[in-house]
Amino acid sequence: MHRFLILAALLAAPIFAADIDGKWTGTIDGAGGPMQLVYNFKADGATLTGTTTGPDGAEIKLADGKIDGNNISFTLNLDFGGMPFSMACKGVMSGKDLKITTDFAGMPIEFNLKKS
Repeated sequence: MHRFLILAALLAAPIFAADIDGKWTGTIDGAGGPMQLVYNFKADGATLTGTTTGPDGAEIKLADGKIDGNNISFTLNLDFGGMPFSMACKGVMSGKDLKITTDFAGMPIEFNLKKS
C-alpha cells in the first residue's frame, strides 16, 4: 500500500504541474494607470519555462523556473537603460488563478493572473 501511495504522488505531480501551461493575463497598477500583463508558461516536470512582455514591449524569458506542487518560482532578468536588474518571483496557483509576489527595488508587488 505504501508503494502505491508513493507511485500515485509521483504520477500526480506532473499532471498538476501541466495546469500551468498556457497563457496567463492580468493587470497591475502603474504610474500611467493599469498595465496589461501577459505570461506564457510551460512546464517540463519540475522545470518552468516561459516568457512575459517587458514595459518596452520586448519579450523577456523566465530564468531559473521551478514548480513545486501548486507553487512556482522564477527570475526575470531586466535591463533598464543598460543597468541589469533581476526580480525573483514566486507564485501560488489555484485552478485558473495565479497569485504572483515579487520585489522591485525594495517595494513588494503582488498581482493576480488568470489562465486564458
